[in-house]
Amino acid sequence: MKPIKGFPSTSQDDYQLNIMNIARHGVRNFSRQEIACQCPQGMFRYTYLDAFRRMNQFAGALKALGVSIGDRIGVLDWNSHRNYEMYFAIPGSGAVMLLLNLRLSPPDLSYVIHHAEASWMVVDETLLPIAEMLWQSCKNIRGFIILTDKNLSDIQTTLSPVFSYEVLIQAQSPEFEWPNLDETSAAGACYTTGTTGQPKGVYYSHRDTYLHAMTICSGGEMSYRDAFLQLVPMFHAMGWGGVYSATMAGSKIVLPGMYRLDRLGELAELLVKEKVTVCNGAPAILMPMLEYIRNLENKPDLRGARFLCGATEPPVAMMKGYKELTGAEIIHAYGATETSPLVSINRLKPWLENQLSDDEKWDLRRKQGYVVSGLDVKLLGPDNTEVPHDGKTPGEICVRGPWITGCYHRTPMSDQQFTADGFWRSGDVATMDAEGYLKITDRVKDVIKSGGEWISSVDMENELMSYPPVLEAAVVGISHPKWEERPLALVILREEHRGKIGKDALLSHLAHKFAKWQLPDEILFVEEIPKTSVGKFNKKVIREVHQNRYMVGAG
Repeated sequence: MKPIKGFPSTSQDDYQLNIMNIARHGVRNFSRQEIACQCPQGMFRYTYLDAFRRMNQFAGALKALGVSIGDRIGVLDWNSHRNYEMYFAIPGSGAVMLLLNLRLSPPDLSYVIHHAEASWMVVDETLLPIAEMLWQSCKNIRGFIILTDKNLSDIQTTLSPVFSYEVLIQAQSPEFEWPNLDETSAAGACYTTGTTGQPKGVYYSHRDTYLHAMTICSGGEMSYRDAFLQLVPMFHAMGWGGVYSATMAGSKIVLPGMYRLDRLGELAELLVKEKVTVCNGAPAILMPMLEYIRNLENKPDLRGARFLCGATEPPVAMMKGYKELTGAEIIHAYGATETSPLVSINRLKPWLENQLSDDEKWDLRRKQGYVVSGLDVKLLGPDNTEVPHDGKTPGEICVRGPWITGCYHRTPMSDQQFTADGFWRSGDVATMDAEGYLKITDRVKDVIKSGGEWISSVDMENELMSYPPVLEAAVVGISHPKWEERPLALVILREEHRGKIGKDALLSHLAHKFAKWQLPDEILFVEEIPKTSVGKFNKKVIREVHQNRYMVGAG
């Protein structure tokens, strides 16, 4: 709908909401605030002011290298202090930060670099083998900037030409005249890891990144009193806006560097030693961390900490575990790459505190929450009409607003994922209750259709994971000759329960919430469940592996 121009204001409406204003205001107000980064040689610490000077130097280096306004610069890095600097310096200089997802396959990464027409790449020394593999098919890259403390002469690589990040910035002034960029210019780009077709490019504007950071600050109640741990990989959906919102609020920033699931002790130690009060992450990392903490003799005291949890619905058992063992609160939030990503956040409204029982409160907390201010949302049924907000009727979540993508970069037919009035179609099926809380019941493509009725795989997964012996569970619909589809469950048991818990025990547990006809035909006990690059269950792969399981001998 075209806006209607009213009476002229006297405001400075041409003031641009660009990313460098976040850094400039952050260093003006909190110059001595600390940034701590876990590096191979130990903790690296400096201040907002130190980081800002290095941002200026790197922007000067980019200019000296001939990087122009609008150039796309690919970044292959971990959650490092240099990545933090690039988060501001690259878009602030007018270029576009192309975040390369380390979990994508080399062919997909090569496609992304070609599709984005990247002209430069910045690569951490540990990731040089990936960059060298990509360079074989990405000869248009003009140069590679290596993130290392070593001399380039001590690094062996086939890449050419190469430059040292540290040497480049040392040659530049700690002052830089930042361009007054139009706020609608692209600041960063991420490519979706869709289950079908090639990755699709989402290009975030300075304006949407700025407004999104303000919303994260508000939803997470962030301030200069907080210590924020950037757990979400910074190559995924702009790191969920974490470092931008933390800088805006003046929070201490803790960066874990390169972390792995087999070294979770380091992350747990970071939480305690750096007195973290806010972090963001997916259940895929928060659940193993909880298991590590569960086995500690002395549990960390994390009372007052808020962990923003997204990607998939957090199991109630995980939320209870953090609360009971550490005092930390898991706050479920919902979004996608296309939404920057915040769409909704789950906070318990004060009038519900006394109205609901403890069990009802936990049940509410696993919902996706209410839609944050600034966005419009509607739920569309199969006939594309809005469904009532009765907490029962499902519809596809459709969203529009200042930090929601309006199209995909150079992608034909992308308008199919948008309604005629500009709402982005999420592909998530949900209900909304009278309080405005969203509850995802499934993905449009993942909902199980059995005998003309729907079965929610998400609800069944969470009910399975509420059973103490179960560590993880994924549920999919598998083709069936009689019922169209039937549920199949993949379950990982906690180590101490393996070999002791069988299918009957799980079916008995599910029977408290599900009708007999809804129960899975089979439950497979596995060591690992396939996941996507962002930690979600890869149901496409699960369905492909087990597609004929119910077709043979079924009647």
